[in-house]
Amino acid sequence: MGLMLTPAWAFAGGQTLSQASYAGNPLAMMAMLAVMSLVPFAVLMLTSFSKIAVVLSFARTAMGTQQAPPTIVLTGLAAVLSAHIMSPVMERMYDAGQLAYQEVESGAQVLSAVSQVTEPLRAFLLRHGSAEERALFVELARELRPPEEMEQVQEDDLFVVIPAFVVTELKEAFQIGFLIFLPFLVLDMVIANVLLALGMQTLSPSQVSLPFKILLFVAVDGWSLLARGLILGYR
Repeated sequence: MGLMLTPAWAFAGGQTLSQASYAGNPLAMMAMLAVMSLVPFAVLMLTSFSKIAVVLSFARTAMGTQQAPPTIVLTGLAAVLSAHIMSPVMERMYDAGQLAYQEVESGAQVLSAVSQVTEPLRAFLLRHGSAEERALFVELARELRPPEEMEQVQEDDLFVVIPAFVVTELKEAFQIGFLIFLPFLVLDMVIANVLLALGMQTLSPSQVSLPFKILLFVAVDGWSLLARGLILGYR
């Protein structure tokens, strides 16, 4: 009988605690649910995930290995590296959220709490977004508003900082992709010239150079170099 009463008591107690925690603060619960629904978008656009995923895709294309490693593996690696990079920001956001949650009692305070929680993320986006891109999006945002509201648009507004950060990340990813392609392109040209000199025009240079590309990438410890460079790019 005791074995049956203990789980029921524990469940009832847990339910009472949960109700006591949220019944007096429904606005905080609604804000939390709204934030959770935006998590997939935030992971894609407000972190280093997009840049890392594009760079890893460029690396696979440059080697010419088709589907090795598989896309799901590259996506998982990009997610792991993004979590490693974003962990200090997430820790600061969590600490700010803990403090803000205790002070939320009204709708106005919910907006203030959201602003406090997003401040570490805003600082990250500002630090890694290009000033030129922010100036561009400030100008575009002002063009969409009447003249009397133009001066309200500032460079640190989230609707300016976010697109500037995303465009900057994509630009840097393509720059890194160009540098990744160069050594493999040189290797392709060398193999093609050697085959042409030997009179082996029937052989595909890409097929012959593939094992040499893999050997080169393994010899320089390419995955570690990519991971190190991508992580240190967010110092």
